[in-house]
Amino acid sequence: MDTTLIIMAAGIGSRFGGGIKQLTEMGKHKELIIDYSIYDAMEAGFNKVVFIIRKDIEKEFKEKIGNRIEQYINVEYVYQSLEDIPKGFTVPEGRTKPWGTGQAILCCKDVVKEPFVIINADDYYGKEAFVKLHDFLVSNEAKSDYYNMAMAGFILKNTLSKNGSVTRGICIVDDKEYLADIYETRGIQQVNDKIVCDNAYVQEWITLDHKASMNMWAGYPDFIEYLDKGFKEFLSHLSDFNPKTKEYLLPEIVGQLLKENKTKVKVLETQDNWFGITYLEDKERVQNEFAQLIEQGIYPEKLWK
Repeated sequence: MDTTLIIMAAGIGSRFGGGIKQLTEMGKHKELIIDYSIYDAMEAGFNKVVFIIRKDIEKEFKEKIGNRIEQYINVEYVYQSLEDIPKGFTVPEGRTKPWGTGQAILCCKDVVKEPFVIINADDYYGKEAFVKLHDFLVSNEAKSDYYNMAMAGFILKNTLSKNGSVTRGICIVDDKEYLADIYETRGIQQVNDKIVCDNAYVQEWITLDHKASMNMWAGYPDFIEYLDKGFKEFLSHLSDFNPKTKEYLLPEIVGQLLKENKTKVKVLETQDNWFGITYLEDKERVQNEFAQLIEQGIYPEKLWK
């Protein structure tokens, strides 16, 4: 079965080089975090990559990443932009940023016709999650009465930064390992052996061992079709929020589908550590983590032969 890895990279800045965290070199041969994700996905069985980028960074992106990856796997590009909205709607005055992760995945509707997994360009997820999500996709199918999905369930303590607070989708999981609810929570950090955060309700029960979403979702093309309908509804109610900043976000979309009993999301636990450069101070730590993985034989020193 064909399966696609969708990589959200539209947030990469146009100033390539120093200061752009997605393009920080992690491996000894200039490998980026994104290289390791694609390598792991290919090992798990994925045979196509779709990059979601902005048109203004296409040339630089291909030079830095895309042209190299095209030698090893089928690659396609789609483009996220602020102006890409349905007929009958207009961009609010003063808005400068695109519409969030939901709109980003919607950009794939014409090129993704097979089961898929979604990831961020600047996150390292580990091998286990790719294998489990790929196995889910090939052993299941789209359903007619609900959106059949899965997500990688990271252990919260394995996703934290020592250099400041983070934002995570904090998950409530039922006894059958399905997602019951998800709370997009900001200001998360560990203080001694406890977690503190900006959400007073979540603060009452959150622990180091809670499951967290890192925006690694698995689904079928019918979910992308739903995003098209949902985006129009989102824009119709935009005036209820701040039109300049409100985003169409995957955790909120999935959360609403859960409330309406229109989706079932299998939470596939992974014990792997998540790595990412949330802060500049994270760079050296993450580079050291990759060095250790290479020393342990999990990755070759030169990723692409």
